[in-house]
Amino acid sequence: MIHPLYDQALKAFLAGVAAADPAEAVSRALPTFEQAPTLIAVGKAAVSMARMAQSILGALPEVLVVTNPENVINIKGAQVFAAAHPIPDQIGLQASQAVIAALKRAAKAEQPVLCLISGGGSALLPAPTAGISLQDKMDLNALLLASGADIEVMNLIRQQLSALKGGGMLRYAAPSAVTALILSDVIGDDLRAVASGPTVSPIGTRAQARAALEGLGVWAGVPVGVRLALEQADEIIDLPKATNILIGSNGISLAAMAGYLPLAQVHKRPLVGDVAEAAARVVAAGPGTHLFGGETTVKLMGTGRGGRNQELALRVALLAEQEGWQGPWLYLQAGTDGRDGPTDAAGGVVCESSIASLRGAGVNPEKRLTNNDSYPALAAAGALLITGGTGTNVADLGILIRP
Repeated sequence: MIHPLYDQALKAFLAGVAAADPAEAVSRALPTFEQAPTLIAVGKAAVSMARMAQSILGALPEVLVVTNPENVINIKGAQVFAAAHPIPDQIGLQASQAVIAALKRAAKAEQPVLCLISGGGSALLPAPTAGISLQDKMDLNALLLASGADIEVMNLIRQQLSALKGGGMLRYAAPSAVTALILSDVIGDDLRAVASGPTVSPIGTRAQARAALEGLGVWAGVPVGVRLALEQADEIIDLPKATNILIGSNGISLAAMAGYLPLAQVHKRPLVGDVAEAAARVVAAGPGTHLFGGETTVKLMGTGRGGRNQELALRVALLAEQEGWQGPWLYLQAGTDGRDGPTDAAGGVVCESSIASLRGAGVNPEKRLTNNDSYPALAAAGALLITGGTGTNVADLGILIRP
């Protein structure tokens, strides 16, 4: 039986996703060009962003699109790469090489460059610097994902090891003018962190990246090539200027959910950091309807299957049971891209009966959390939210309805 609050929560979430529609955002923000630009679209929303730009600009000298496989469709006149996320792969490396070649051609012809950037670009477009292999980057990404590092720390580190991140696209495109339309999946919208900032300055230095890895306690596990690169002195490079335009964000989607649920309390402080602490904040919100944005982190301690949104939903359900909440209540927590971690679920939807359903199915929720095994746990309670790929990505949204 469908929970009586489910439809209300789902429609609010979908309103937030719709507000991050990448094609509409491009349509609103796309500037005019005196000369047709080379178009490079990178990220989970790359396909719809590129198609809209093509429909407005017409024939373009070159179009490259790099996105994850579930969002790939054929685009007339474009070279499309289906690269892996969150761990980079050989196709992503080939895409990086193609992007560099296209930027060099645009620079030689002094053609303008239009970059359409969305979340996921860090993994989708690996371009290892000298002395770093693709396997090094794969191993580093896996290490960072398991460490509990937030996105800004991860991208601080990845920028120091990439030819395209941290303004790298600008160096290859110079002297061509570069315009970037950016759909932010980063809380606070630091454009240096979105897709690791290919058209903006780096977040920090090699020394800061090294210190971050040491602070996470993973420096000893970093590939040797990475350690050697980060121990080198920083290069002082003047980046060419670019026009960077923010066209969508988590805050805009949160406001759209509030428009659908006008009596809801919007929590301006995002759910970031440790997932257990975020769950405690949700449960402490009290009765009423509450809207959250953000992106939590999970330190992997086990070998289970799940994602940060699924784990957050399961933790909220368990804490609600411990607090003795009486029904009906419902909590929906999901990623706006429709994919939570390495699973086919966007997140989870839990309610007053979820933990009882798990225990009735012989599932121990505490044990599953210890093993980071939230996906099969929520599946046993029929509490997974599966939307399919949305073609956008502005981090995560949460809705608590507790009359």
